[in-house]
Amino acid sequence: MLHLSVLRWGEPYISLDKQKVFHFATGEPVAEVSQANGGLIERDLRQSRRARRALLEIPCAELVKMMKKAGELFMTARLPMGDGTQAPEEFVRAQSATAGLPEHMCRKNMEKLQHVLASMDRILDALTRGLDLSFLSAGHGIDREGRLLSYQAQAPVLGMVLPSNSPGVHVLWLPVIPLQIGLALKPGPQEPWTPYRMAEAMFQAGIPRNAIALYPGEAEAGAAVVNNCRKSLIFGGLPTVERYKGNPAVQVHGPGYSKILFGDDQVGEWEAHLDMMEESVFANSGRGCINCSGIWVPRHGRAIAEVLARRLAVHEPLPPAHPEASLAAFTVPGQAQQISAAIDQDLKAPGVEEMTAKHRKGPRLIARERCAYLLPTVVYCDSPEPAIARKEYMFPFVAVVECPQEKMLESIGPTLVATAVTRDEKFRRDLIEATSIDRLNLGPIPTTQLNWLQPHEGNIVDFLYRPRAFQIKNS
Repeated sequence: MLHLSVLRWGEPYISLDKQKVFHFATGEPVAEVSQANGGLIERDLRQSRRARRALLEIPCAELVKMMKKAGELFMTARLPMGDGTQAPEEFVRAQSATAGLPEHMCRKNMEKLQHVLASMDRILDALTRGLDLSFLSAGHGIDREGRLLSYQAQAPVLGMVLPSNSPGVHVLWLPVIPLQIGLALKPGPQEPWTPYRMAEAMFQAGIPRNAIALYPGEAEAGAAVVNNCRKSLIFGGLPTVERYKGNPAVQVHGPGYSKILFGDDQVGEWEAHLDMMEESVFANSGRGCINCSGIWVPRHGRAIAEVLARRLAVHEPLPPAHPEASLAAFTVPGQAQQISAAIDQDLKAPGVEEMTAKHRKGPRLIARERCAYLLPTVVYCDSPEPAIARKEYMFPFVAVVECPQEKMLESIGPTLVATAVTRDEKFRRDLIEATSIDRLNLGPIPTTQLNWLQPHEGNIVDFLYRPRAFQIKNS
């Protein structure tokens, strides 16, 4: 069994406090992970400037090349993993075993991460709006128009409190190192594999070891990372979002509440867009904040919900190594049961009907000895009033909501991704102006289809650097 040490600025540290992570189906221990406490993290982060100084010694262009090399190693190489080594297929099996994702989804997420690393130069060019990266290193520079520009780093390292639900979220921190900012990562308890493998790939590619720290642990470890980093990026539910709302030092990635909106002019053609709707709801087993949790229509809601329910109800749990496995397991005890009970409670509201129940072979909740599954669930709401119309869950769940077009934007609430199927120019203009929508797709684009040359949820460059007034006179 592997032992994963705390990485204190690249140096392994074996803690007296260790936790095991187990295979979600068999209960077999997969790894033992040293736990970092708050005091240790606080002491280490006092030295965070060393991480930035080490990265400033390497030009950004060289760091970008190293990241591309790291992507190749991450995808293909046998790399150090704790006190052992791990080949790519061993990594996939370990990640699937503890996070609950089918193995082919783990491979797909590996490919996604490798693609981002291979495209790092283009991604940074887009995120910085074409800025010469040497301006960030020097703190200032002269652009093509002869203007003096200055950018100031807001933190020597970025603190990250990572989730366990989907490995795809790790794309958010990959651009940080080539921006010459260090990383202090608190891995998710069920998914330590990606941060460790990615860090080792970066080290093998030439990134200084003292630029990255990994602090596995409980809630205390996450709090210590956030409290001792000038800038942090964290993941969590609504309570976490509310706790850090308005805090400029913390960027919170919470529920996405992503949606598909049909305009009056296009809703009659809904059958032509069924594949797009299904992919938006079901991709990656519905685990992402970019998965669609609401389809809003001015009419035809019941018919849409009925057909989607029939399509999604065919999916059942399969072993994680099965090439057609499409549902992820819930590995945290009691989590699936709580979600299913909350849905059942919301179904008691007037105007709400679950459409999948009559199409599947059994109940929504399938409880196994050490894990549980929730089968895809489609709910129809005859108005935006029921609470379930604006709920999001970590499995293929969607509410089809009937709402007049003129009331949609005042009713949908916060929306990470909105796909709007309409050619109505006035409605399109209203969508563009809607501040409740973060990412906007005009046209039948799946909510899960990302453009890596655009920010996901807040621009990481703008979060870590600020433009400022700057003058220089050489005497």
